[in-house]
Amino acid sequence: MKKIGVLWIIFVIISLQLKAQQGVLEELTFEQVIQLAREQSPDAIMAKHRYRANYWQFRTYRAEFRPGVKFYSTFPNLNRSYNEFSDSTGSYYVKLNKNTTHLNVDIVQNVPFTGGQLSLRTDLSRLDNLESDEYSYSSTPFSITYSQPVLFYNEFKWQKKIEPLKYEEAKREYISSLEDVSLKAVGYFFDLALAQQNLQVAEINYSNADTLYQIATGRYNIGTIAENELMQMELSLLNAGSSMNSAKVDLEIKKFRLRSFLGFNEKVDLKLIIPKDIPELTVDVDQALEIARANNPDIIAYERQLIEAERDVAKARSQKGLQADLFASVGYTQQADELSDVYIDPQNQQTLTVGLEIPLLDWGLGRGRYKMAQSSQEVIKTTVDQARTDFVQNVYLNVMQFNLQDDQLLIAAKSDTIAQKRYDMTKQRFLIGKVDVLDLNVALSEKDAAKSNYIAALRKYWSNYYNLRKITLYDFVADQPLNTDYEKLIE
Repeated sequence: MKKIGVLWIIFVIISLQLKAQQGVLEELTFEQVIQLAREQSPDAIMAKHRYRANYWQFRTYRAEFRPGVKFYSTFPNLNRSYNEFSDSTGSYYVKLNKNTTHLNVDIVQNVPFTGGQLSLRTDLSRLDNLESDEYSYSSTPFSITYSQPVLFYNEFKWQKKIEPLKYEEAKREYISSLEDVSLKAVGYFFDLALAQQNLQVAEINYSNADTLYQIATGRYNIGTIAENELMQMELSLLNAGSSMNSAKVDLEIKKFRLRSFLGFNEKVDLKLIIPKDIPELTVDVDQALEIARANNPDIIAYERQLIEAERDVAKARSQKGLQADLFASVGYTQQADELSDVYIDPQNQQTLTVGLEIPLLDWGLGRGRYKMAQSSQEVIKTTVDQARTDFVQNVYLNVMQFNLQDDQLLIAAKSDTIAQKRYDMTKQRFLIGKVDVLDLNVALSEKDAAKSNYIAALRKYWSNYYNLRKITLYDFVADQPLNTDYEKLIE
């Protein structure tokens, strides 16, 4: 029994090794390729990380409007040196031998309404004289400070307008990026599907050419066909072999590209199942336009660009005239030799600083910046107006192309069926000597072209569909907006 168990384990190990060497065959449908691309392709992973970066940027913006608590400490701060000191009697050097310890806590809050900053502070310091072993304490139990960097321009106000738009734009850009991934997947899928079909057709054509050549050889030997017809059949056989070899190489190239796009290694062999059915769907143009205006990230980007241009004009206007900086502080302070006394009967303290900057002569620098900002704003307005017009036209064109594509696909499918039947009939007529080689070759070319046209029509249908999804961020088959779990993206 032990020997049987050991032999079984060896058999399993060898089987697994052979399977690993041979690779794994993955038969994938069109829907599976799209789903895999959206989940694990490098493009999808990069789109997720771009969204994460925008998410944390938005979180940083929101954090700037929440109270911040900071703790500062300086210990030790030792100073042993000679410093120059001057008074009414003259100048002389004084030996310093001291250590300072400082602790303070700040609570800081930005003020969006004014663009200033409000802070609450408490601190405690101890000064040690190392020469005399004496020490003393100083405290600020409570102080409120307000600072206003620039009186006539409020950066916080513009941030509150722009940053939420940027984040909403980033959310929709992520969904749009996934639709870009789907569009790429459509291209890679039908590249490989066409290569698969071309190889299948090439192998059938080669087999048929070989059979027909053998029949033609027999007919030539009994004198029923001329030598040039036999040579034509031999040439067809050679061309079929060359086409089959080229199709094999092309198939491997297309497999490599799709594997790379989906994140598979070289041991995975792919075989695609070509979709036969398409949804019965006709998109209303006006509905699509309304949905696109509500969902497309470009619409938000246009609004953001206009607000940013308006902000730049406001900033340039504030910088060309009077500017003022304000700093005010009120609170209490106390000094004592003992720590227990440093908070007893604190004294008032006030600080007020107002700084003015008035450009008397700047050679038109401020006015020039203001005019440049205004010109830039007008350029952006014109660009946005044109982009909005182009956007509407683009939606109309994409909807019209998609609505026509199902008819084109039906025509291509019917043409494929007719071309295949015509070739089969021509082949049978050739076998009984009713048609010549030229007619057979024409039927063969038409059959191969019809099959390629059908794959191309399928590709165009699904490309138009996913392009329409990208523009509108809407799933017209499920009749619902495209969405995702944003919380899961940042885990």
